[in-house]
Amino acid sequence: MSGDIIALYRARLAAEKGTVIKDWGGRLSIALTYPNAYRLGMTNLGFQIVYGLLNQRSDVVAERVFLPEGEEMSLYLHSGKPLCSLETQRPLHQFDLVAFSLSFENDYPNVLRILDMGDIGPFREERPATWPLVMGGGIATFLNPEPLAPFMDVFLLGEAEENLNALVDILSEARFDGPEKGEVFSALLKRVKGVYIPSLYRPRYGRDGTLDTFSPTNPGVPERVKVPHVPKEVFCEKEVAVSTVLTPQTEFGERTLIELGRGCGRSCRFCAAGYVYRPPRVYEQRHLAACIEKAMSTSPQLGLLSAAVSDTPGIEDLTGTIVANEKRFSVSSLRADTLTRGLMSNLKASGQKSVAIAPEAGSERLRRVINKHLTRDQILSAVQTIAECGRFSLRLYLLIGLPTETGTDIAEIVDLVKKIKHHMVKFSATRGTIGKIILSLNCFVPKPFTPFQWCPLEDIGSLKAKQKHLRRSLLKVGGIKINTDLPKWAYIQALLSTGDRRVGRMLYNAHKAGGDWKKALRFSEVNPDFFVYRPKGLEERLPWDFMDHGISKAYLIKERAAALRAEESAPCDVGNCFRCGVCRPNDVTSGGHQGAA
Repeated sequence: MSGDIIALYRARLAAEKGTVIKDWGGRLSIALTYPNAYRLGMTNLGFQIVYGLLNQRSDVVAERVFLPEGEEMSLYLHSGKPLCSLETQRPLHQFDLVAFSLSFENDYPNVLRILDMGDIGPFREERPATWPLVMGGGIATFLNPEPLAPFMDVFLLGEAEENLNALVDILSEARFDGPEKGEVFSALLKRVKGVYIPSLYRPRYGRDGTLDTFSPTNPGVPERVKVPHVPKEVFCEKEVAVSTVLTPQTEFGERTLIELGRGCGRSCRFCAAGYVYRPPRVYEQRHLAACIEKAMSTSPQLGLLSAAVSDTPGIEDLTGTIVANEKRFSVSSLRADTLTRGLMSNLKASGQKSVAIAPEAGSERLRRVINKHLTRDQILSAVQTIAECGRFSLRLYLLIGLPTETGTDIAEIVDLVKKIKHHMVKFSATRGTIGKIILSLNCFVPKPFTPFQWCPLEDIGSLKAKQKHLRRSLLKVGGIKINTDLPKWAYIQALLSTGDRRVGRMLYNAHKAGGDWKKALRFSEVNPDFFVYRPKGLEERLPWDFMDHGISKAYLIKERAAALRAEESAPCDVGNCFRCGVCRPNDVTSGGHQGAA
């Protein structure tokens, strides 16, 4: 191993607090791998939660692996040495289990690059029948794992608290008994919830290219994989999840990250997390207060995370406690309709400089289509509160290319942003200055397990034209910074989000072409437009239909129909309604491929 790489890693470790380094003797070795840079991976609370769960065990040594960047990547390329772990600089291929934590489809190409750099063959069929095992987990995998299926031995679907220890029990036993992978797979299927082993399922395609059947190859392999989640009654009383390692070398700095809750009951129809993390769960306020008290004793800065921080019961009291103790906090996201003057005052006192809200669409009609439950008056009232409470920069998140979007909806984005700026100026008048307004315009990408899973991506050319029009129109307003994503990357994300196993070959070709997707897709046997631009039939078997989150497909179809009528539906009423299927009694099964209600 290059001495320069070792020195770089040791310097990184010296800046951390909470690192766990163990002797390897007699322990199952796990490379917990984040397929992106260290500075990004260490801001991912899910990744940190898994690191903590694994290292609580005396029979496991879990070390972190990241995709090198900058100087670090140059050192690897110059030395020709295999990718290694951060803690003890062990080569990746020496671990028993290489476990990828996957939150974003756009990180899929990095999986292949990491395997390549770690001297591990990319295709599971070409790797030895023994160790290491290559595994995928994280929300991206329990939306749609199929584009990665050719490369993974196993997926662990669902929330790690529910099945990670059971999986490790089996691997820890098996590693030292010497069985091949097939024997391990049998044990995993029998004893671990949420295990999906791609090699034990065979897809067949119809003449029209759609998925005809998706069948187990062996007796005892379930036709559908139940994805486990921590039950609400258990979640609310369990220990609050916090970051286990602090480091200044991240996007958030040395903040202790605290999970306020998981999931969201607002039921926005484009948001996958709002569906696959059902039912929404929030920790009891007393547990959060105790966690914050403990975190403040060791860290001057806290990061509060949830789908909508301002929806958390007691959030003003919790943040007020942080301010009263002369500590600082930041928040991940706020809802315009639950943003309060008290919370904004606490944010100001804490030194936060910017606030983000997400109208998502410019028009009232389109916000009803996406079930946003947010009116223009509520948005402008939130802007007034923000402006009156301090000189905050305001970041606005909006989507283009949403289902049923028209030119009028695009024009109303301009009108809404103009009114927001007017409110910022008007209600900041006593200070004489206003904070910056930053508009993030992102392309809508359809996601599995949402009412929009059947929708196509809008044509790249059309998305570009809308971006150009909005930029030109808003530049006339002045004082607004506009950030846009690239439609060509929205296309790739849609391909990886909604494709089946055949997309795995495209992914591999892009990897071999050095990330040149245009070249890779040009020579694909299957036209990628088939996955991206084709509206899917409601009775069509979708690549992710083998997974069971408890959500009835009939419910998603009803929500899609309501969207097309621009009708809102009620938010989650956990335990008191059974519309989506997640909270239904245990003796009633959720809808499968046919989506029976």
